[in-house]
Amino acid sequence: MEKKPFNPASRPARPAGAPRPVAPRGNGRRGVPDRNAKDPNAINEHIRAREVRLVGDNVTPGIYSIQEALRIAEEQELDLVEISPTAEPPVCKVLDYQKYLYQQKKKAKEIKAKATKVVVKEIRFGPQTDDHDYNFKLKHAISFLQEGAKVKAYVFFKGRSILFKEQGEVLLLRFANDLEEYGKVEQMPLLEGKRMIIMLTPKKK
Repeated sequence: MEKKPFNPASRPARPAGAPRPVAPRGNGRRGVPDRNAKDPNAINEHIRAREVRLVGDNVTPGIYSIQEALRIAEEQELDLVEISPTAEPPVCKVLDYQKYLYQQKKKAKEIKAKATKVVVKEIRFGPQTDDHDYNFKLKHAISFLQEGAKVKAYVFFKGRSILFKEQGEVLLLRFANDLEEYGKVEQMPLLEGKRMIIMLTPKKK
């Protein structure tokens, strides 16, 4: 079917005296939209308190009426943001709300990244590791634990060397004992296939 071109005359006429429709606008001083359920803070006209304790970089701290606090924020072309609603009176800060939200999200993301990022360093031994090689790997383990990484040390049994698994266990327990100052055992020596593994986690400072 052929699409007919739009004809302005076909639009229903607005009754005489009726107001022209206006698109809804936000209440933010800098274009911040109306508050919704997802916003973490009340801002500007959405703050319900009659008085607030005002703080900010370019304001005189103190208790102000909500009208005066809004006027101060408007003069600086910034927003009035309720940062501590449970205080008496609530604490509000004059700031750029969009910038504030960005910084809060960035901070939360950094905290989450630090909390979830676990580095595990592996150290491999043979069942008959000599003292020179042992001490070399011990220094590396100390360095890893001091940096906050976990250490996964294991003895690899190749071929018939599995007959020396008790010797491997003794080696790993010695290793854990020598690292006692820097880390604690998270998993005791455990044989998995051809590897006997011990896990060490750094001690909290």
